[in-house]
Amino acid sequence: MTASILTRMWSSLMNQSTTSSEISRTTTMRRAIKSMTNKLKVGIVGAPRGQSFARSFQAIEETDVTAICDLNIDTAEGVANQFNIDQKYTDFEKMIQSDLDIVVVSTPMPSHAPQSTIALQEGKHVISEVPAATDLQQCWELAQSVENSRNKYMMAENYVYTKPNILIRELAKQGLFGDIYFGEGQYIHELKKFNEVTKWRRKWQTGRNGCTYPTHSLGPVLQWFEDRVQTMSCFGSGHHYKDPSGNQYENEDTISMICKTTRGGLIEIRVDMLSDRPHNLNYYSLQGTKGCYEAARGLGDRPKIWLEDHADQTVWQPLSAFEEQYMPEIWRNPPMEALQAGHGGGDYFEVREFVDSIINDTKSPIDIYESLDMTVPGLISEVSINRDSIPVEVPDFRSIKRFPKDLPSILQNSEVISWN
Repeated sequence: MTASILTRMWSSLMNQSTTSSEISRTTTMRRAIKSMTNKLKVGIVGAPRGQSFARSFQAIEETDVTAICDLNIDTAEGVANQFNIDQKYTDFEKMIQSDLDIVVVSTPMPSHAPQSTIALQEGKHVISEVPAATDLQQCWELAQSVENSRNKYMMAENYVYTKPNILIRELAKQGLFGDIYFGEGQYIHELKKFNEVTKWRRKWQTGRNGCTYPTHSLGPVLQWFEDRVQTMSCFGSGHHYKDPSGNQYENEDTISMICKTTRGGLIEIRVDMLSDRPHNLNYYSLQGTKGCYEAARGLGDRPKIWLEDHADQTVWQPLSAFEEQYMPEIWRNPPMEALQAGHGGGDYFEVREFVDSIINDTKSPIDIYESLDMTVPGLISEVSINRDSIPVEVPDFRSIKRFPKDLPSILQNSEVISWN
């Protein structure tokens, strides 16, 4: 797909809607690099959501946000003025041909993969909003582009970077939960009003039936399991709401996705973007042979944990009791920039780790295959829910390394090869 075609596609979408020593050594290294090289130049496509990325990148001394692109020039200029960004574009093709090192993709969902693919082909590092793609063809093309590029790709799943989720990940890595066999993730965000402001949501989030926006709920749990989904079944609660035009939402009100991992673990995902209820955005739980965890449920509730090696079997402990011993230093004493960032500091930490991976030439924090592990089960869920919730195999795009030129048969036969 050419950049000019992509620009037209994006235009169509947008027209629908208005330990401390370690830190010291790391800081010293970053400053040395900064003194020897120019800052990494960052360009952002998609100005409204891009504001959060601009704030995070500007808080990082090794980067400089030099370009902003949006189809609405007034929006682009507003963000440019707010963050002192010199270059303003309405044409994505022109922006990526400028002198940039990193491209941030924060446009509507269907543009994530195509714009990421083009930016990678132009030799840019890419950090993209979630999900990574909206159909399997996009997934395949994106994975190919990453494999053929020397540059980094990261899907910016910020919920894996919230303080409780980071701590649970560290405890899981150290084996304190024992063998992990069950997890839950929930994303409950009533979007009916948002649908009328950002019209693309009406098609891509509530206009499809299935687990259309899975990464916030699934991503952290997959990291705790250190596994991927092998098969899934998707169930819906029925349709009880209509949009302002009187049309029933295609997405059922509550979606439940039951996942089996490659090592036999069980994960239950709930996504609900329509039900009327007070705000209580996310919830997670985890169960292993030596411990369990439950996130806060609101009204002053606190995250709670029980670990066999640390407590009496009948007593919950606050998760915060484990921060001093197990929380990584940068999260125990976060910089002010992280405290000011959105999503509990997740918007800052995801950018910080991505920049570090570029500077140090290390693996991307959430690489292409982990990104697709978080994305693809949701795409496949449409097949399951439309076939009486039958179990469906989830393709593993790591096969691209074995079949670099041909789309695997499992994708060729899929009903969600393309949603466009």
